[in-house]
Amino acid sequence: MGLAQRVQYFSESVIREMTRLAAKYDAINLGQGMPDFDAPAEVKEAACRAIHDGYNQYAITWGAPPLRRAIAEKARRFNGIDCDPDTNITVCCGATECMMATMMALVDPGDEVIIFQPFYENYGPDALLTGAKPVWVHLNPPDWSFDADELRKAFGPKTRAIIVNTPNNPTGHVFSRAELDLIASLCIEHDAYALADEIYEYINYSDKPHLSIATLPGMQDRTVTISGLSKTFSITGWRLGYCIAPAELTNGIRKAHDFLTVGAPHPLQMAGAAAMALPDSYYQYLKDGYRQRKDLFLPYLREAGFQFNDVEGAYYVMTDISRFGATNDTEFVNWMIREIGVSAVPGSSFYRPSERGHTQVRFMFAKKDETLKAAGERLLRIRDRLKASAPTWLAK
Repeated sequence: MGLAQRVQYFSESVIREMTRLAAKYDAINLGQGMPDFDAPAEVKEAACRAIHDGYNQYAITWGAPPLRRAIAEKARRFNGIDCDPDTNITVCCGATECMMATMMALVDPGDEVIIFQPFYENYGPDALLTGAKPVWVHLNPPDWSFDADELRKAFGPKTRAIIVNTPNNPTGHVFSRAELDLIASLCIEHDAYALADEIYEYINYSDKPHLSIATLPGMQDRTVTISGLSKTFSITGWRLGYCIAPAELTNGIRKAHDFLTVGAPHPLQMAGAAAMALPDSYYQYLKDGYRQRKDLFLPYLREAGFQFNDVEGAYYVMTDISRFGATNDTEFVNWMIREIGVSAVPGSSFYRPSERGHTQVRFMFAKKDETLKAAGERLLRIRDRLKASAPTWLAK
């Protein structure tokens, strides 16, 4: 007797493991993507009000009607996607479940799913859990663009879908119109789906506007657009995500979602509808706040010796640690947690094979200014500590 084969391909989340280590050593957690600042007061108040108003039993499985209506209006206004809240929208327990339910609805064993790497660590296991084969296409530093020929070669007769995450975790890359046009043309040519993870859609510092691939010619009927409220409203613990898809695909997603989780928390969905009714000024405030955090924290990293290009979107920065002589990302991060008091995520957790990320480390900067300053001051001590302690993993 033993474990099922489907779970033997991957290990426990490295991101969550680094969070536990950070807590053990009282390190500042710049690994897991959760803010240390609170949601807007009116959003919290709406959640309390929903509980007091009796929204404490199951909602409709695929989402409370007020939230689905709010999502449809937001998608029309911000993304340029026209959708019916009753036939095109499914609310799930986070964007993570959205992706899993979508894969279960659309992907069969033996299919191939194209994934850009470095990749958010759930994408590979999602494909493997459905019996599909991940096909990797590289995002290449320093600007994290992909090679068009490599992408073309990745498509083939078994290609069922491609995952497009923009703004991208972990690189911060915002896909350009030209990049999305190429992806769209290949999806159409090979009759493949685009699974568009747009959870960081409002956090964009570049001059490239956020563009939903579903709005490109020929893509409306072959795209599932996935997003959520976690990152936009600093409510990662509420687990509210949603899928926007054509009616036929939505029917399949809803079936998978129903038997995965039944539904997302009803009172939090009602509060989510209130959150999405916030004025446009909130989204500018969100963007400006993250730009300020980026501009505060990244100079500390650069002064400490990490190498990277500026970040275009999301709240992560993928850095190179080879300047320190480090050749093992996991040992470097473990050392940094114990000796420096700052946590990050080893780059290898975002690659297959993992060796491709052994000189990379991802930091996140969704933290209060005082947290980022404290972390930055600690990181500036890295070079002195390396010279003093001479760790065994340091390349000679």
